Amino acid sequence: MSIQPITKTFDLDSERSITIETGKLAKQADGSVVVSMGKTMLLATVVSAKEAREDVDFMPLSVDYKEKYAAAGKFPGGFFKREGRPSEHEILISRLVDRALRPLFPDDYHAETQVLISLISGEKDVMPDALAALAASSALTVSDIPFNGPISETRVARINGEYVVNPTKSALEKADLDLMVAASIDNINMVEGEMKEVSEETMLEALKIAHDAIRKQCQAQLDLAAMVEKANPKREYSHETHDEELKTAVTEATYQKCYDIAMQGNPDKHWRMDSFQAVRDEFMESLPEEEREEKEMLVKRYFHDVEKDAVRNAVLNERVRLDGRKMDEIRPIWTEVDYLPSTHGSAIFTRGETQSLVTITLGSKMDGQTIDGALVEGKNDFMLHYNFPPFSTGETKKFMGLGRREVGHGNLAERALKQVVPSGEENPYTIRVVSDILESNGSSSMASVCGGTLALMDAGVKITKPVAGIAMGLITNKEGDKYAVLSDILGDEDHLGDMDFKVTGTVDGITACQMDIKVDGLSYKVLEEALEQARMGRLHILGEMAKTISEPRADYKDHVPRIEKLMIDKDFIGAIIGPGGKVIQEIQKETGATIIIEEEGNFGVIDIMSDDKQSIEKAKNWIKGITAMPELNEVYLGKVKSIVPFGAFVEILPGKDGLLHISEIDWKRIEKVEDVLSEGDKIKVKLIGIDSRSGKLKLSRKVLIERPEQKQYNHKD
Repeated sequence: MSIQPITKTFDLDSERSITIETGKLAKQADGSVVVSMGKTMLLATVVSAKEAREDVDFMPLSVDYKEKYAAAGKFPGGFFKREGRPSEHEILISRLVDRALRPLFPDDYHAETQVLISLISGEKDVMPDALAALAASSALTVSDIPFNGPISETRVARINGEYVVNPTKSALEKADLDLMVAASIDNINMVEGEMKEVSEETMLEALKIAHDAIRKQCQAQLDLAAMVEKANPKREYSHETHDEELKTAVTEATYQKCYDIAMQGNPDKHWRMDSFQAVRDEFMESLPEEEREEKEMLVKRYFHDVEKDAVRNAVLNERVRLDGRKMDEIRPIWTEVDYLPSTHGSAIFTRGETQSLVTITLGSKMDGQTIDGALVEGKNDFMLHYNFPPFSTGETKKFMGLGRREVGHGNLAERALKQVVPSGEENPYTIRVVSDILESNGSSSMASVCGGTLALMDAGVKITKPVAGIAMGLITNKEGDKYAVLSDILGDEDHLGDMDFKVTGTVDGITACQMDIKVDGLSYKVLEEALEQARMGRLHILGEMAKTISEPRADYKDHVPRIEKLMIDKDFIGAIIGPGGKVIQEIQKETGATIIIEEEGNFGVIDIMSDDKQSIEKAKNWIKGITAMPELNEVYLGKVKSIVPFGAFVEILPGKDGLLHISEIDWKRIEKVEDVLSEGDKIKVKLIGIDSRSGKLKLSRKVLIERPEQKQYNHKD
């Protein structure tokens, strides 16, 4: 018996096509599809509870992406030899899909929903992350779960001046723009990517090309769903109870008070929080005591909506922001570098009520991060880690390990800065940047970028240009005829607004961006205005940063370990390492330096690392001795390594011994070598011969000693 799945195929370009298949695998899920492109296949499933849990007034959505090692014919690393916790790579893809899907569920749909995406077959040069959201959205579209989609994600890159949709992994290495875009047929709702200092116009053009490709993918999902009986109609649900009379009472009693608080323009976040809280508490006190507990949850929901409307209307009508700033005004900035004396580099970046303490650690290649995924392998020698402790917002929370938010914010800041970090001989170090958020009220990831730039310059890392970041916001009315673009948004403005658009860059262009749009129908005109306002804000921030430090220090700090490179013929690599690593271990032990050898083409590249210059010089001379070729008739100061009945073996260069025959020790006859030499003696010898076949070295000591005069004998004697 064979199962005939329902399929829809469409062309990605003239050479590649994508197929969406349903009805064959995972049929007990509410929705399941397999998306295929070439040999790459992703299975996406979605299951949603029939009813919402009691007292849940939000969308409990979880999205998880997993790459199976078997998909690429590989074994997982580690002791257990099975897939474990998600890697940062998988977490980042899960976040991309989550951010694209979450805004499109109905506001009153609160049933727990789980989306699982698995790479079940992988092709090394195909990047499956660009297909993950298509698979997830397709599973939702062929299900009976309420969903205001479909959506899809696509990658657009600019390679040699040409825009390419979903390029291969090898082609992407040549790109100066790498953008992941999510959208429905009508609207873009998520953007994330990195660039090599491209213009705002270039980025807008990439968005338009991506959206054209996504429209085709969304239509394919609609065509597939039309063939699936289960997909139409969607399930009925009732997850919210309302009290219209209470809603009206909350609005009438609190709206103007909230509007007045918003008009105060007080820059203190906690003052605003306490003021809004007091308005809500006052209303609760006005209710009969016996009704308060029963109506508390509804009052909180309605008051949240009232507060949101009041703040938004104050901005649109009065052009006044919560903290009193103008629409394009940046909060006060103060910065400091070299704050921590024992780190390799440090900086404090404070903007308003957001503060980041950033540290730099410089290490060797051995400190680099090894990446061993199902499809992604390699080394990472530039890392940025972002930490968000609860005290930064004045809260108490348990530390539950690394969260997805920390991974995502750290990755954005890392992508922003890595564009200006030198590579190759200009930067021999592995670099770790750590941003600890000490205060937070909006845009802490952008503070990490700014603080990271300052700390890198403080450490003496020769970045090509400083980078700054800014978070932009947007508030619109329901009619769409009024809008306000906000520079350097507060946490409140992020929560209450329609867009969170983070842009990082240098004076010459954009290096990274991340955008989440919560409103339909956002025009390219508004995006263009937001990008220009972000550019002006970025230039202002760079100017403020330059008042503290404007270029990298001329040299690294005294306590930073130094790295010197040597290039040798690859044939000498074995001699330097020695049998079982004996030689290199001895060099490191005797000199105190750390030595790393890598083979690159016909050469061995050696990094010698130490915070003591003499240690480096000693190791360099040792290695040069090993790689030096003995020269005939050259005199060497050798060391007696061993004594044999017919002579002694003398080391004239590291790892290179020659035979000093007993007859070449002295002009006079010697019965026993031990009478003249001992192991460990240092003696001068001359290289008098090299065997052409074996390469064995012949040494002489006596030729360096003055020959005694021979005694003359009379024949009569």
